[in-house]
Amino acid sequence: HPDKLVSLSAVISELEAEARHAEDDIARTLLVTASAMRADGLGMGWIHFRVNSSQLQNAIRRRIDPEGRLDLASQAALVRMREMLAEVKPLRTNFAALAIENSTAIRQFLAMAQILRHIDGDIPIRMLVAECEQPTTVLAALYFAKLFGIEDKVDVSPLFETESALEHGGRFLDALLAEEAYRDYAKVRGRVAIQCGFSDAGRFVGQIPAALAIERLHGRLAEAMSANGLGGVSALIFNTGGESMGRGCHPSGIEDRIDWQMAPWARRRFVRSGIKLEPEVSFQGGDGYLYFGSPELAQATLTRFAEHDPAGADSAAPTDPFYRRTDLSLDFYRAIRRVQQRHLSSATYSRAVTAFGLGLLNDTGSRKARRQSDLAADRKMSLRQIRAIPHNAVLQQLGYPVNVIAGFGTAADGNIEEIAALLRESARGRQMVRLVRAANALASIKTESAFGELFNSAYWASRPYRGDEPHIAGACLALAEYLTTDDRAGVFRRLASRLRVDALKLHRLLDLLPDDSPLPEREHMRRTMGVLQAIRLALFQHMFMRVVMVPAFSRANDISREDVLEMVFTLRIDDALAQLRRAFPTSFPEVDDFSVNEPSEYPDSGASGYSVIRTEYVDRIEQAYHLSLQITTAIANAFGAHG
Repeated sequence: HPDKLVSLSAVISELEAEARHAEDDIARTLLVTASAMRADGLGMGWIHFRVNSSQLQNAIRRRIDPEGRLDLASQAALVRMREMLAEVKPLRTNFAALAIENSTAIRQFLAMAQILRHIDGDIPIRMLVAECEQPTTVLAALYFAKLFGIEDKVDVSPLFETESALEHGGRFLDALLAEEAYRDYAKVRGRVAIQCGFSDAGRFVGQIPAALAIERLHGRLAEAMSANGLGGVSALIFNTGGESMGRGCHPSGIEDRIDWQMAPWARRRFVRSGIKLEPEVSFQGGDGYLYFGSPELAQATLTRFAEHDPAGADSAAPTDPFYRRTDLSLDFYRAIRRVQQRHLSSATYSRAVTAFGLGLLNDTGSRKARRQSDLAADRKMSLRQIRAIPHNAVLQQLGYPVNVIAGFGTAADGNIEEIAALLRESARGRQMVRLVRAANALASIKTESAFGELFNSAYWASRPYRGDEPHIAGACLALAEYLTTDDRAGVFRRLASRLRVDALKLHRLLDLLPDDSPLPEREHMRRTMGVLQAIRLALFQHMFMRVVMVPAFSRANDISREDVLEMVFTLRIDDALAQLRRAFPTSFPEVDDFSVNEPSEYPDSGASGYSVIRTEYVDRIEQAYHLSLQITTAIANAFGAHG
């Protein structure tokens, strides 16, 4: 429609002009309204698209290398990309062009063009590029933005979250900002945008090494912008809320939360370079509801952000010794990271984390907790099949947040006095210690070990020895026989041994450090967690015994009795119950349902269904599992993992 409103700039100018001559109260209302319009445009917030680097590379290959002979990571591809950026001419597009396009990446740029033309022409659009490790990928995004005439409204934002991206991120930024086309684009947009993902980073290198690697990347961005003459544009750094103890980065309060994601040291690098910083953070999942659950909470949260004045705002502030004593701190960081990497690459750790699949967790969120695979054939789930947040959640449910605690004590071993002194004197060091103490207060290696005993054949064989449980003796012996070849008991035992050695070294270190945030209810919380875990283990034992008591049934749809047992042992309870209900139905068609003249005396009273099997076994397993998921929620809440 010719009268459609796609820009608020004229309205904002009118409101501000009115405010200049209005009474104070009216002027304030007008200016607040204009401010909200400027912040959010015609929507409720900024628009954020996401694309994988492979999707962008596939899209640009059609133009840069249709025959598929060019390595897109090569210098030749980079040279050709520069030429294309210099030659590109904007094309007009419409919704029909969007409808017929089959490339995911190009569809997103076409959608952006339609949004800017028909819905909101003012608001900037964020284009997040995941798994981005080549400057050519960002230049490809710039090419499509230019091709559709929207480069002045789109912030192309590479995401750094994998181990490789964090390791090579500094060199990537140096190379990207050295590109003239990118610098020209940044000056038009007025900002350089990046995103750092704490969830995946914390999963692959550990939460503490991830935070330290990300802050180093922040510092490298300040250096690269300064070295490439971009001091006049802003640095937009979006740090995703990520994981640590729960869903909220740091459990010790809002100030720790703010500084954990954007360290004062990193802020100071931008101040010293004269670069305006635009830090952003996300409140993800249930964490968002916690801090914004009411108008009062939302106002308090935003007020704490507004009034927070980290030491990094002052470029003359004394440098934290953690960054001055790099001979100690870098070795400390690398040692923690090595321990975390050993766990992640260990078959023992992987098997323990995936021993129950994802059955310990409630279904939450819009994304599948596990990546797609063949469930029927997938007896031993790979760690790579689980997304970062469920991976971290499983650790909490197993009783020991390995990704937070592991390595902190081992990294100080052999130099414990000096490391303790450094952590005492450093604000960043004390912040790390607060995180580790909070995690350690809820951690229990005994709990982690107890999960392994569920699969211990010797445990089940020993239960009938006492003779006081004759009603379950048969089930115990059946489990003992079935689990003789199961590897999970040994896996949990080996993992517990490794964690114990590391924990002993951690306690030795913590004894040398003051407790900044002592919690008087800590022991009560540990006991509560112990009770919850004990009840859940009892429920799992009940489920295991009930499923082996189910009478034998014939294979159907390629699902055998052993398959159903495995489903229960990996807590794929819904799948197991569906198979049992199919094998033992309780409702049948009636003879009277059919219009047949000839009489029948069958079925008689002796042909009853499987109602006893349903009530004694199937329903009992279902009830026990539902109770266990309530305990999952209670444990998640204790860790701060709301939602």
